[in-house]
Amino acid sequence: MLIVRPAGPADLDHLLELAILSGPGFTSLPEDPDVLSERLELSQQSFRGEIPWEEAWYTLMLEDGDTGDIDGVGSVKATVGLKRPFFSFRLVNNIVQSPSLDVRLNHQTLVLVNECAGWTEVGSLFLKADRRRGGAGRLLAQSRYMLIGAQPDLFADTVLAELRGVFTPDGACPFWDHVAHKFFPMEFDDADRMTGSTDKQFILDLAPRHPIYVELLPEPARAVIGKVHPQGVPAMALLESEGFRPNGLVDIFDAGPTVTCGRDNIRTVRDARVLAVEIGSEIKAELPALISTDSVANFRAVRTKADIHDDKVMISPEAARALRVKAGDTIRVKV
Repeated sequence: MLIVRPAGPADLDHLLELAILSGPGFTSLPEDPDVLSERLELSQQSFRGEIPWEEAWYTLMLEDGDTGDIDGVGSVKATVGLKRPFFSFRLVNNIVQSPSLDVRLNHQTLVLVNECAGWTEVGSLFLKADRRRGGAGRLLAQSRYMLIGAQPDLFADTVLAELRGVFTPDGACPFWDHVAHKFFPMEFDDADRMTGSTDKQFILDLAPRHPIYVELLPEPARAVIGKVHPQGVPAMALLESEGFRPNGLVDIFDAGPTVTCGRDNIRTVRDARVLAVEIGSEIKAELPALISTDSVANFRAVRTKADIHDDKVMISPEAARALRVKAGDTIRVKV
């Protein structure tokens, strides 16, 4: 059985392996053991409630309960943009017209903004290649929303996700090469690393202060604005199925899209029910349900068959062990 559980310092080697596999452009998974170690310490403190709620960054690991293998990672940041800016480009439509010439034009521009301060971010969703089928990705993605739904007051009213922009098979990033690199004279990986490990002052110092006219950009750069990396297409589909929609913001380095949804309108948050546990071996349900504990501190999630009747739910002994719950405890169930 696959289990989604909190990450802690002991997961460093696993998280580093996933970071290496994720490739370029995955800002939240840098190939830096020191940065990842700090993140895992922060995750442990977050789940334990040892830091202010708005500073929490919850990291989740996808573990094979039979083998102990770690096959994926996901995360929820309680807030972004409070201690460090959260920069994006906003794609703005500028309508100009000349009645005398009967000409009407829409000039799109990219404008540097910091609009997302105080929002919650779901991110870092990455699975090993051999786990990208069979529902593992959906389990890991939806577990983030089960975490939010367990204690909504620990998260903001608006939730965002950033998706990685387009890279070519050889690792080149068209938007970076033709646009962003003109303002940030460094390697993409260095800029990406500095975004996650500094106060981002270098962005404020070097980023364009005036709108960038999209029509003036080379075609390879224009073509990828707001587009998703091929590996991110399934993640985008999962986000859309939960109610997330693009909001006109794109990443300043790779032009990948930002999508948002109201916390209480996320489908999994809205539809999950809190039910009392019963444990039994004869589960009659044909389809599995998404099930998690109902607290952040003891969060765990699985997908398994369950029989629901009134305000109770029967799960198997294996599922009860995976969730570390007993009869009479309450859990959250999304069918």
